[in-house]
Amino acid sequence: MEFRKIEQKWQKKWEESKIYEVTEISNKPKYYVLDMFPYPSGAGLHIGHAFVFSLGDIFARFKRLQGYNVLYPIGYDALGLPAENAAIKDNTHPEDYTKKSIANFMRQQKAMGWSYDWSRTVNTSTPEFYQWDQWIFLQMLKKGIAYRKKAPVNWCHKCQSVLANEQVTNGKCWRHEDTNIEIKHLEQWFLKITNYAEELLNHDKLKWPETAKKLQKHWIGKSYGTQVIFKVNDKDFPIFTTRPDTLYGVTFMVISAQHTNLMDFVAKEQETKVKNFLKKIKSVSEKDMEELEKEGVFTGSYAVNPLTAEKVPIWAGNFVLAEYGTGMVMAVPAHDQRDFEFAKKYDIPIKIVIQPEQKLKLEETKKAYTESGKLINSGEFNGLDNQKAIEEITKHLESLKLGKKTIQYKLRDWLISRQRYWGTPIPIIYCKKCGITPVSESELPIKLPKEVTFGEGNPLLTNEKWVNVKCPKCNSNARRETDTMDTFANSSWYFLRYTDPHNNQKIFDTKKANYWAPIDQYIGGPEHITMHLIYIRFYTKFLRDLGLLNFDEPALRYFTQGIVKGSDGEKMSKSKNNIVEPLEMIERFGADSLRLYLVSNSAPDSDFDWNDIGMISNHKFIVKVYERFSNFKSGATNKKIESKLHKTIKDITVYIDEFKHNLAVIKLRELFKIISTEPISKETAESFIKMLHVYCPFITEELWEKLGNKNFISSSIWPKYDIDKIDPIAEYKDELIEHIKGDITKVLELINLKNPNRITLIISAQWKYHFLLKFKHLIQETRDSKSIIKSMMQTELKIHSQDIIKRIPLLLKDISKMPLIILTQETEKETIENSKNLLENEFNCSIEIYIAESSSEKKANNAMPGKPAILIE
Repeated sequence: MEFRKIEQKWQKKWEESKIYEVTEISNKPKYYVLDMFPYPSGAGLHIGHAFVFSLGDIFARFKRLQGYNVLYPIGYDALGLPAENAAIKDNTHPEDYTKKSIANFMRQQKAMGWSYDWSRTVNTSTPEFYQWDQWIFLQMLKKGIAYRKKAPVNWCHKCQSVLANEQVTNGKCWRHEDTNIEIKHLEQWFLKITNYAEELLNHDKLKWPETAKKLQKHWIGKSYGTQVIFKVNDKDFPIFTTRPDTLYGVTFMVISAQHTNLMDFVAKEQETKVKNFLKKIKSVSEKDMEELEKEGVFTGSYAVNPLTAEKVPIWAGNFVLAEYGTGMVMAVPAHDQRDFEFAKKYDIPIKIVIQPEQKLKLEETKKAYTESGKLINSGEFNGLDNQKAIEEITKHLESLKLGKKTIQYKLRDWLISRQRYWGTPIPIIYCKKCGITPVSESELPIKLPKEVTFGEGNPLLTNEKWVNVKCPKCNSNARRETDTMDTFANSSWYFLRYTDPHNNQKIFDTKKANYWAPIDQYIGGPEHITMHLIYIRFYTKFLRDLGLLNFDEPALRYFTQGIVKGSDGEKMSKSKNNIVEPLEMIERFGADSLRLYLVSNSAPDSDFDWNDIGMISNHKFIVKVYERFSNFKSGATNKKIESKLHKTIKDITVYIDEFKHNLAVIKLRELFKIISTEPISKETAESFIKMLHVYCPFITEELWEKLGNKNFISSSIWPKYDIDKIDPIAEYKDELIEHIKGDITKVLELINLKNPNRITLIISAQWKYHFLLKFKHLIQETRDSKSIIKSMMQTELKIHSQDIIKRIPLLLKDISKMPLIILTQETEKETIENSKNLLENEFNCSIEIYIAESSSEKKANNAMPGKPAILIE
């Protein structure tokens, strides 16, 4: 099989025919499939990319065959510090470096056979794209969403740039893992994403993995609590707490060490100690704060408790977020473990205000008491249940105008300023007379100047002609903003540009955007859940509020893919020298073999280790398929094969829709095993090839043509199954044997045995078949275990009551794992006996078969219908 010749032939034909280009004019329903667009590095694609983008292509091809008008575009997330650094290292300008990288990517992408609409390609580093980043920024400025303020920031001295909190890991830069992050207070641009916090918590419209929804909700972090007014230096200072019931137990306050106005709270005699402490602070990452050792220093100032009038010391601490609430928290060491440890470390008083039934003694307290109890040492609220006290104390504070009920979010506004060259210029001019002045929309795009010098600091500062301009308001000397935007801004709306990529008059045509979007199926990695996926939702809601969109969520379905690891078990990366090059695999085995291997090795949402042996196995399978159909002679399909075909179509249709490609490939291989030696009709052959097509587009286009078809298989129709042609008993029998083979293999792997002498299969006792059939009937009416057991006990099955009472809760935990039922014990025994030779050949040993009633083995009691007990010698 000359697979390289076949691949080149069909790449050319697809490109010439423009088969994957689409328009809004269609009588088909639309479907928008999208992969998260790649960052085009000079190294090109590696196998991890090949895996991720193959998932999108499979789904796009599947939906086309199902009769949808499919938009499947591609672009390049081409701005960013990595490109700038790589270009400097390569002694190339970032613009030239990026163009070269994109050309390399495109060559590899076409070799993989991905069915993109290339006419819609976008490149975020072109002014044609990033002018609309600037336009959005100006609209946000008008609406008060974009604003500038001084703030503590994460600074990487190697990047010479600010990093978002999400880009800090264990106090280190996410790109320079050996570099500690410093804290600086700089004037920065922010986007008020917090305005949309409540909306971002709502995932009702989204068919996303539950883990993704939970991660976002945790990141946004909605808390119901009370705002309490403490007096600090005779000024009101609001504090947020979820535990007003512990107000009488406050013995100190903690202000964030990164608080912008921290030094306002520092007494003169404490300045040196505080400044020395601040030098040790490396990061404001929330993840780090949860794990790092809690440290602090006394500021010399005090806050006055509104209920007790007591003065409590204010400490600066490394474990409070600067922008969570007002950046200061009240500490109740008796009832919060973090506060308890801090108080013990610095010898701060501890005061018990919640007492359980078994009374606490302060001198014996080894840890904070965080459960319920009655209030003590709490004035007029003594004796109240602490849950009731939350409400009563809040009401009391409200009556004194010293507090109120409120809601707080952990989500902070998005810092988008970056001190680098290769990013979208922020369209702002600074004038001494007029202040912050936005660039006129008619002046967009503000282009990056090519003439800059790379070295220390921001390269944009080296082009004085670009930096120094006239103020658009008063014509005085002024200067441009030299910070550029975080690249997450580029990726927060790019999916909309695909709907109208060549529009030079506006960001996109609203009708086109509302036709194609939202994305029907989005595919990407788990690392983007709390960054990109929150940002893209925020931008979508903002553009909706501008009246440009009639929807408010960017992606209705989201699939989180796993990671392909190198042979060393580590995530593939150039630095680890464990990358597998896709073009090398394509040269050796062909693109179809690579694509098939990548999705058949394991579930696509699981991580897996690369293995060349898997490539060989899949290549051999494809060669066999080619040999079977390249000189195909039509015959008549018998009823057994017909049943298997229609069952396979039914199963694979579901598996592809649910991204269970490993299971779909198993079904395809099982079907091929049967049709590879038996006569089949041309219609059967075509149905098989269509199903294989989504995984192996090149060979299937070739075979489709060899079968005499004039059109592309890519534009044919997905096969339909006929339920009446499926023999359920025959399919049950086949599935039973496959399940048994799988179970035996697992046991052999578990005990690390390759060559067993004998395998004994013990078939379930007769009563269990009646039990499962009765259970299957009862769960249609109720899932309550007590009700099911009660109904069971009213039948002849009650003699097995102890066993049934144990099994029902286990079965109810996951109904999908209920054992396969082959109607009767006799049918199951007969089926296994008929497949005895097959099993003996498979495992190269003798197979013995018994029913539970005639076996003295203890394991016989473990056998269930469709799941015999297995003994291996």
